[in-house]
Order: sequence, then structure tokens, then C-alpha cells
Amino acid sequence: MDAITFSRMKAIDINCAYLGLSPMQLMENAGAGIAREISSRLDSGTVLFLAGRGNNGGDAFVAARHLAIKKNYNVKVLLLGHSSRIRTEESQSNFSLLRHSGIGEIKEITDSSELRTYTGWEGADIIVDAVLGSGIRGSVREPEATAIDLINNSGKLVISVDIPSGLNPDADVPGKCVSAELTLTFHRMKKEFLSSDLRRFTGEVKVIDIGVCRDAEEFVGKGDLISLRRRSPTSHKGDSGRVLVIGGGPYFGAPVFTAMAALRTGADIVTLAVPESVADAVSSYSPNFIVSRLPGNFLRPYHLSKIRELMESHDVVVIGPGLGREKETLEAVARILADCRKAVVDADGLYKLELPVQGDGEIIITPHAAEYSRLAGIRLPETTEEKKNIVCDFSGQKGVVTLLKGSIDIVSDGKNVRLNSTGNAGMTVGGTGDILAGIVGALFAVNDAMDAACGGCFINGLAGDLAFEQKGGGLLASDIIEKITDVMKGL
Repeated sequence: MDAITFSRMKAIDINCAYLGLSPMQLMENAGAGIAREISSRLDSGTVLFLAGRGNNGGDAFVAARHLAIKKNYNVKVLLLGHSSRIRTEESQSNFSLLRHSGIGEIKEITDSSELRTYTGWEGADIIVDAVLGSGIRGSVREPEATAIDLINNSGKLVISVDIPSGLNPDADVPGKCVSAELTLTFHRMKKEFLSSDLRRFTGEVKVIDIGVCRDAEEFVGKGDLISLRRRSPTSHKGDSGRVLVIGGGPYFGAPVFTAMAALRTGADIVTLAVPESVADAVSSYSPNFIVSRLPGNFLRPYHLSKIRELMESHDVVVIGPGLGREKETLEAVARILADCRKAVVDADGLYKLELPVQGDGEIIITPHAAEYSRLAGIRLPETTEEKKNIVCDFSGQKGVVTLLKGSIDIVSDGKNVRLNSTGNAGMTVGGTGDILAGIVGALFAVNDAMDAACGGCFINGLAGDLAFEQKGGGLLASDIIEKITDVMKGL
């Protein structure tokens, strides 16, 4: 299987928990795998575990317990820090089990001098490094720094858990870190380890299967949203995104839904560029909108100079909701997209859209099945598996991120494919697609296209699920908008 990044692995772990596979179970599987690997390399002898206070330490505690049940191993555990400061419930629970597991020695090390005077280094046949995980940033502190030096100078077989302690794979020059003979990483090979420059620290890298659910990787979950940029306490107006919605004319409710969804998702500023024939109606919906009036009753090419001026001060354009399909409108859409840095194209914006779009902007399209079939010139197959391949190929050829709406949403950038299962039958009501476009637009303003599309369909569907619990078959699109903030607060 393809390699993944450490950040992607973190998202998969969270998705597993979201689906009901507990972190405790994954830790148990990881620790058992470590113990099996140690047993395959050492028939009998002393194994010294150096563990930190995070989940890497928890994996080591499990491995120590599994090894200690075998009479031919003398197992010792050094915890760097007080056990009261272990950071996760799973690690704390597994540390507590050590005193019931026949471990030869358990010590809590709070000072570097205790490491230097420790007498157990010489007698160890294998040292297991589980001190620091992949989230390290900056220089290594004490007592971890001394532990790394002593591990490297031990002359013993060193096995690192997940990643050699202290190694920051994103750093241009690795700092103080463990040089392992073997690194045991989990679920998939990590892309960071494919660099030949890191081989002198990782040694051999072996992947341990820990029983991750397939859907935790294939379907969008809460873990996929952890990388999304959030509002910071030090943010200024506009830092969380400026969205320009171009729509309206024959219909004015659609761009209103889009704009309100973008605001509820966290965009700082949302401007609606709408024909003057509907501008007053749009303005009346909310004083939170900035409304820019376009002369006439539908979008025309002669509006381009004003729209280009607006685009300069916005991060992303959402175009299509309520536009209509006048010939001049379709021409204007094509010319606008050619100038966009980022754009989300939905509804009437997709009608007779020619792909690839002229220009070098990033484009997300959000068609339903009929719109996609018209764009691609094919009829979609019935099964999700067949659709995945078709949408992936289409996205790659056309240079877009496609969010194909359906009972199972399919998102692809031409290389990766993700699925989304949030949402319900009540969301066939009009306006839900306009809301999705607004959510995706708000996310796209400050995130990359694939993350925005994946996060958008998940948030939209989950907000719809919360609204459906209350409204049932009487669900309205406006009910979904009101639930977006509940979803965002729970992420």
C-alpha cells in the first residue's frame, strides 16, 4: 500500500475512534506487535524500555506486559517523568497494569543524573526507544536529551517505536535524535521515512499492522478536520477568509444560503455580487452580508471589471448559486474562472462548463450525478467502487477537485479519492447544495482544495444529520445552516 504522512496517520487514528475503534485497542495491537518483533530477534534476555509520557510510551508499556508474561525475558521499564503526568488515559491505564505484570523493574526518572547513574544499561540485550513521538518541534529537553545520548552510546540493539526519538522529519537538519537499528512504525509506511537522509537514524523500518478500520482511511471523519486552519486568538479581520459569492438573478435564495453557510463555517467576510434586480431582497436577509450590485437582472460579461476588482480583495470565489443559464451568463462564468486564484463552482455555474478551465487557478466543482454526467459526457455506474475510479480519472484529466454529491459523496483531486457518508434523505430538499458550496468556499479560503472539499461535505452532512434529528421529514435548508456552528464547535 502507498506510504502516508505522520499527520495523515494521526487523522486515521481519530477517525478510528469516531467509528468506534477505541485508542486503547489500537495501543494494545501496537504493543503486541512490538513484543512479537522483539521475540523474533531475541530468544531470551533483558529488554530495557525507555518510555515517554505520550502514546509512544503507552505502546511500550503494552509491549513490556506482553513480553513479561514469558519466563525467558527480564523486562525493565524506565518512565521519563512522573507517572502522574502521563498525558493520555490509555497510556496511564497501561502503565498502571505494569505492576501486575511481573515486570523486573519499573522506575520513574525525573532527573538526568538518575539516567547517568542507572546501572541497568550494561545488562540490556535490547533497548526499546519509546521516548518521543513524531510531534516534536524545537530542541529536545531534559531528561529526554540525556536519554537519547545514553541510548546512542549504549552499544546495544536499539529498536525505536514509530519514529526515533527526537527526529523531526520536517526539519532541514535533524537535531539530537536516536539512531536506531530498527524502527517499528504502524499501519503504513510513512512518507517521511522514504528519504535516504533519514535512513541513518531509522535503520530498517518495519510496518506493524494494528487493525485500523478500512473506512477510517477511506471515508472522511473528524480526524480529517484536525489539519484545517482554525480561527486564532491573534487573528485580525479577514485572516479567517474572505469569500466572494457570485450568484442570483433568476433566483435569490440560493446565494443567500451559500453566503450564510460560509459565515457560519467561519469566514470573516462574505460579499455577494448579485444583479441589482435581486440585491434588495438579498440584503434584507441579513445585515451580515456585504452586497455588491451588478447592473441588470442577470450576470453579463460587462460586469467583469467590477467582479475582477472584488476578486482582488477576496481569497476565494463561489460561483453558480441561482445564476440562471443565460448565454451571456455562461460566457461571463468562463471568463471569471480564468482569472480566479481559487474557485468553487456549483449549480448553474456548472452548466456547459468547459474543462479544463482556462487559467492557472485551483478549482473545486460540486456536481450532483446529473450535472457530472453532463460535464463528463458519460452516465455514471451504479456502484461506488466504479464511480471512484471514474471520478478520480476525470479530476486528473480536467485539473479540478471534484466533489460528486450523492448518498455517498466522492471527492478526488485526480490522485486521491475520499468518500463521505454523513447526510440523510431529508437533505434532498432544495438549498442543501448551495449550503455545501458555502461551507467548502469558507474552508477553501484558508485551506487547500482537497482538505476543503473533504471537510465541507463532512460538515454539511453532519449538520444535516443534527437538523434531521429535530425536524425529520420537515427539514429545511435553513435548519442545516443553524447546525453548522454546533458541528464546528464539536470538532
